[in-house]
Amino acid sequence: MPPDPLVLAFDTSAAHCAVALVLGPDILAQQYEALHKGQAERLFPLLKEVLNTANKSWADLSAIGVGTGPGNFTGIRISVSAARGLALSLNIPAVGVSTFEAQAVGLTRPVLACVDARRNQTYVQLLNEPEPPLTDTIEDTIPDRLLPEGVSLVGAMPAIAGNAGANIATAKYPLAVAIARIAAARYIGNPSRPAPLYIRMADAAPSSEPPPVILP
Repeated sequence: MPPDPLVLAFDTSAAHCAVALVLGPDILAQQYEALHKGQAERLFPLLKEVLNTANKSWADLSAIGVGTGPGNFTGIRISVSAARGLALSLNIPAVGVSTFEAQAVGLTRPVLACVDARRNQTYVQLLNEPEPPLTDTIEDTIPDRLLPEGVSLVGAMPAIAGNAGANIATAKYPLAVAIARIAAARYIGNPSRPAPLYIRMADAAPSSEPPPVILP
């Protein structure tokens, strides 16, 4: 049997930096810091801290796992760009994993994974094998098509989750650990480059300031 892969995984899709180093079933090290800003500056020091804790180096890694969202646009871009750069420089695969998938690791399907979309909205994805995932954005009502028999809800619950006739589940692993476990199962076979999962347009609006004057 081939040796277990050593996977470094991270996520900055929300107001945090989450990092984990996983070897097979073992979590060698992990870090989580709540951050509303500054993820770009903090991510690589955290990655290095996790490697040092486990007495590992960049050269020891088999693969990179990265959270692709949905969530904060800037945060997602920070992680995905970092993962692509590390994969290129280390000549190892990088595997993108959505928050939906990470929340559902180890749970019996069907699972309705929920992510806070702000504006009183929730991103949801129904993971119901063997059917393809079904993604939607909801406000105050979960459509019946997202509530098959036996479904469990996990993640940022809508206000009406308790009245939806579904089981309320808890994610079995911290986010970065779940991302690492999925990446370990997918890194062989030249996976496609990680790409951000954007479900709606960015919140940023055009500047109200007049443009600068270009002097001749």
